[in-house]
Amino acid sequence: MRAVVFDETGAPDVLHVADMPVPSPVLSEVLVRVVAAGINPIDAKTRAGAGVSGAVPSLPSTLGFDLSGIVVASPFEAHPFPPGTEVFGTVAFPRTGGSYAEYAVVPTLSLARKPTTLSHAEAAAVPLAALTAWGLVVETAHAHEGQSILIHAGSGGVGHFAVQLAAYFGARVTTTASAGNAQWLRELGAAEVIDYRSTRFEDVLTEVDVVIDLVGNAADDTGTRSLQVLRPGGLYVLVPTGSWPGYAEAARAAGVRATSYKYIPDGDVLATIARLLDSRSIQVYVDKVYELTDAAAAHTSLEQGHTRGKTVLQVGEA
Repeated sequence: MRAVVFDETGAPDVLHVADMPVPSPVLSEVLVRVVAAGINPIDAKTRAGAGVSGAVPSLPSTLGFDLSGIVVASPFEAHPFPPGTEVFGTVAFPRTGGSYAEYAVVPTLSLARKPTTLSHAEAAAVPLAALTAWGLVVETAHAHEGQSILIHAGSGGVGHFAVQLAAYFGARVTTTASAGNAQWLRELGAAEVIDYRSTRFEDVLTEVDVVIDLVGNAADDTGTRSLQVLRPGGLYVLVPTGSWPGYAEAARAAGVRATSYKYIPDGDVLATIARLLDSRSIQVYVDKVYELTDAAAAHTSLEQGHTRGKTVLQVGEA
């Protein structure tokens, strides 16, 4: 099969297409023919030598968590995803090969049926970002009526799902973004959009219940400044790994709660998200679709920042 691999960590140009063996599913794994693969920041970080690169067992390796495709082999006849089923979900990379490939093995519990209203490219943009947003908004922040939530980087992959889910569950959502994304984010449910280029959010916000920080201290001390706008006992949630090692101590000193977060693959939650997508309660935005052979260009674009929504690789035909 064709797959995008890297033989060493480094810049985007280490990515190239190679012939690789079709993986063999074991136990409860399903073999999926990949139609489209979502690209996430963790992919670029791993390719560059950070992210989960330390857990990659050997090189060359294939990147990618997200996929949408068609089941070609199931572990038993009465399996819930028989051959021919259109599915979307996340592979167990780096324990197995990634989704930037024509075939991938996927744990049954990380899969759901593809939303019927979405193309494979749209569906591939959903799993990791939407599951992360769900974990942040629903399971960690417990979004509800009367609650105020500040979401940094609301126009990104995780951010645009987090804005929608927080609004769906009744919270008043404020998000930071560029001015060009303000109207779109209001349409997604944000009550207020702060242009981070012209306004310091801590100058206009106070007594916020929850901050979901998708930036951290990697840019302009966003994390440190976020503690200033939380109410006493409020909750600060840090997402980018390694972006602020001292966040917990700083939060305690400021009199607020804090936690980091990492996504949890969950097919049942993904099925719920699929229903929300099919009912148009939430939507996914795909910024650009690249061919499999253009994976390096896709990573270059992603690392330049300011992507609205998600970037996707077209791997095969539906």
